[in-house]
Amino acid sequence: MTRHSFSFGPHYDPANLGFGPLVCHNDDRLDPSAADVAGYPEHPHTELEIVTWVLEGALVHTDVAGGRHVVEAGRAQVLSAGTGVRHSEVADAQSGRCRFVQAWLTPSAPGAVPSYALGEAPPSSSGLVEVAGGDGLPIGTTGARLLLARLSPGESVTLPDDPRQHVFAATGGVSLDGLDLRAGDAVRLTDEPGRTVRASEQTELLVWSFA
Repeated sequence: MTRHSFSFGPHYDPANLGFGPLVCHNDDRLDPSAADVAGYPEHPHTELEIVTWVLEGALVHTDVAGGRHVVEAGRAQVLSAGTGVRHSEVADAQSGRCRFVQAWLTPSAPGAVPSYALGEAPPSSSGLVEVAGGDGLPIGTTGARLLLARLSPGESVTLPDDPRQHVFAATGGVSLDGLDLRAGDAVRLTDEPGRTVRASEQTELLVWSFA
């Protein structure tokens, strides 16, 4: 099952094609016990920055050049597709069900050599940490950052001052200055700096911020 934040694949919505450089934000849930392939068989990408954050289980990326990456829960991968790659993405059967959030962004400069980067979010006792962009994994979209906060009930974070922000409650629930977001809900902010997000339960919050 996949939940899409923007127009995607056969579902075309001309009023919802993206948000700044963010052109895809998908919440995927894969069950390796299902009869069909749990994931996406070999397919191509060009001129995209693809950022994957795994929430549960593990996701196996395999490309036609022989590369293989297993991305476990709590880890991220950045694929800079550049001039073109072909790869597959399937759930690791040994790890059980897999849930991951994947974002596609337009690169700032086309024609790059395809590359991968893989890493964990830096530890943090409070606040937002950079997973990709900034001090996180390198990403070829200037000014783009994926930020993560893991919040206990009652804890809060202040969002950045960047002019565009996509705020996603991956798990749990939060209040954004009175607007309640449950697991799977997202909100887009434009020119609204310094908003406060407060958790009502244990929450994993993902924020795309664009300078």
